[in-house]
Amino acid sequence: MGGQIKRFVYAVVVVHLIWTLCALALDRPLLPTPWAVYAYFPTITWTVLWQNLIASLFRLSVSLSCASLLGIISGIALVRFKRLGQLCDPLLYFLYPLPKIAFLPVLMLLFGLGDGSKIIMITLITVFQITIGVRDAVRQIPAELYQTLDVLAANRVDLFKAVTWPASLAGFLSALKIALGTALATLFFTEIYGTQVGLGYFIMDEWNRLDYRGMFVGIVVLSGLAYLLFSLIELAEGYFLRWQRA
Repeated sequence: MGGQIKRFVYAVVVVHLIWTLCALALDRPLLPTPWAVYAYFPTITWTVLWQNLIASLFRLSVSLSCASLLGIISGIALVRFKRLGQLCDPLLYFLYPLPKIAFLPVLMLLFGLGDGSKIIMITLITVFQITIGVRDAVRQIPAELYQTLDVLAANRVDLFKAVTWPASLAGFLSALKIALGTALATLFFTEIYGTQVGLGYFIMDEWNRLDYRGMFVGIVVLSGLAYLLFSLIELAEGYFLRWQRA
């Protein structure tokens, strides 16, 4: 825990030092100094920040939950059911690199301008990352492990609990950290359109008003949310994957 705190303090200091140097060098309202941004926080009511934060957190949590469930199931199935993997792997490689954000207007027409289209968009983009992460982790399991447990008369449930699930969980948590960054970027983009609540909307609204200190307040809050969620995933990784350090 002490090491994590030291790394956090180090990162915060370095980021703020770079931010300060850039702000002083540019010397324009477009890039305010950190102390100007933090001093501006009290001018924005907590209710406004809270409403936007909760809206973004809701969209993000529902999207990643759906992507996680679908990704874990499909990632395991693609390996354990070889015929399914042979049929779906080519589709996976074809669909994964497609710029799915381009389909946002279509989703808005089909599902409206509310949370539905945004959640589906984030889920659609991140589910591929989680599926591939889980699939690759399960695929790397040595066949000898299954053969050894077969000799010991283990059934399918035992094989899943002892071998498949630990490997898939490791792949899932690793992929989830990558998917989180993608989800946040997609969240910001989707909240620019068809909504009046959310951190993405708040940041762009302040930018349109030329209120750059308010814009950076939103960026700081969004960055804090990202760091908190990433830290929670790392804590889960350290707890559930203790066997990797044993």
